Amino acid sequence: VQLQASGGGLEQAGGSLRLSCVASGRTFGYAVGWFRRAPGKVREFVAALGLTTGTADYAASVKGRFTIPRDNAKNTVYLQMNNLKPEDTAVYYCATGTVLSTQERLYNRWGQGTLVTVSS
Repeated sequence: VQLQASGGGLEQAGGSLRLSCVASGRTFGYAVGWFRRAPGKVREFVAALGLTTGTADYAASVKGRFTIPRDNAKNTVYLQMNNLKPEDTAVYYCATGTVLSTQERLYNRWGQGTLVTVSS
């Protein structure tokens, strides 16, 4: 499976963006996760969705602001980001794996990343 992440851009604080992760070649694995790497920092977990159960998990820093909806017909999982903050500035990556997890090592297919910049 190949993953294509898109939808990044420049947004003001308090605004919204929706990132897309499209799977091609094959469908997603059991889970889809979103991670991000801010400038000068290590990559961190943002959100994940179990595609069979619909169970979602969120990092504390985004809980209540981000959601992870999906469109099965389009083979797409989204990251809906609301009430954006400057600290959300990062390159966002989507990934798929066989376990719903916050740990990136458990995801075995990754998209290329899309840059989100939030201005204050």
